[in-house]
Amino acid sequence: MNDSKNKSKQSHKSRKELRKTGFYYSFLTIVLLFCLIQIGFSAILNVSKIIAYKAKIITLKRTLNDAENKNKDLKEQIKAYSSTENLEGIARNTLKMAGEDEVLIIINNAEKNQR
Repeated sequence: MNDSKNKSKQSHKSRKELRKTGFYYSFLTIVLLFCLIQIGFSAILNVSKIIAYKAKIITLKRTLNDAENKNKDLKEQIKAYSSTENLEGIARNTLKMAGEDEVLIIINNAEKNQR
């Protein structure tokens, strides 16, 4: 009789241990699935950020190249307008100025155009 009681106690204990082990494995499985989902979500976010940053880098490089080209053109224009001949041409044509030994004659054709 003792033997049968011991066997029933042992089978009852082994059932409890199996339930505990099953619960433990189920809990670990859920935790691992959660971790895998979190890792996958993070990987997707990181890849999308990398793509967005690469697009921004390309845009900024284009803007930089455009700014450098414009800067180069402006420097060439400064050189062109800084030369004495060009300054003299601007003064003669735009500002109607004459040199030291020169006399400037301006013919006004406004009266002929109005009649």
